[in-house]
Amino acid sequence: MHDLNCYNIAYYPVTEGNILSGRTLARTRSDLSDFLVRHRAKLTPSDVGLPITGGRRTPGLRREEVAQLAGVGLTWYVWFEQGRDIHVSESFLLKVSKALRLDDAECSRLFLLAHGRPPPPEAYQWPSVGPRIQQLLDDLVARPAYVLNLRWDVIAWNRAADGLFGFSSRDIGDRNVMRLVFADPDMRHRLPAWQEDAPRLLAQFRADLATARDDPAMLTLIDELKSLSHVFRQWMEQPGMDRYGRGLGSVLDAQGARQDFAHETLLVDEHRHLRMIVYFER
Repeated sequence: MHDLNCYNIAYYPVTEGNILSGRTLARTRSDLSDFLVRHRAKLTPSDVGLPITGGRRTPGLRREEVAQLAGVGLTWYVWFEQGRDIHVSESFLLKVSKALRLDDAECSRLFLLAHGRPPPPEAYQWPSVGPRIQQLLDDLVARPAYVLNLRWDVIAWNRAADGLFGFSSRDIGDRNVMRLVFADPDMRHRLPAWQEDAPRLLAQFRADLATARDDPAMLTLIDELKSLSHVFRQWMEQPGMDRYGRGLGSVLDAQGARQDFAHETLLVDEHRHLRMIVYFER
């Protein structure tokens, strides 16, 4: 789920400047209202830590309870749920998402209905993949495969990938491809084509960085890697790196035998920027 620790919402006065105009939104407004009512009805006060008071004619949370949980004005939330033609901020939408316990896909749906676009990208998150994605990873018995987020943290993998890279034995913060390649001496010794692989990976990482250039967690990782690797620090600022890649071309296995790979990248979740990297032996 997205980080929802946003600033408090202030009312937006309904003026000509912030009323959406010139667009036909009748269907979107209806869909938005239906979406909010449906998700409000799924929750009970006990689900969100509220006391049950008075008789309830309909199931689910009341509008005032959603507004209270989200920390937004009741009138503004009621207008929003009614599909009125008002402007709401990203912070408002994220707070409502948290109040309604929306998952990432549902949060993206809310943004699309309200703003016509998905939420802003957030690079540093540790989402889990769904059971079908994990099953797909596990079914690739002979092929190492793992899932990366935008920060290049490895968030899921199969047994073949674990045997090659030892993800399960690493701390969660060390399951990062950039950290493995540039700041792990043992792994570097196991990369016979490091001089070819590392620049390609870094070029792709820099391209991904453009999607979340101001993300604090991404910038923190970059600062850490610059302090740990003078090569990373030098190459990160070097122009003209135009050969891209997401996977390692050669790795020495536990017995010291060299394995050469080609790769394919599969999109797992475009809104959360999750990608599966599958290794094929050459």
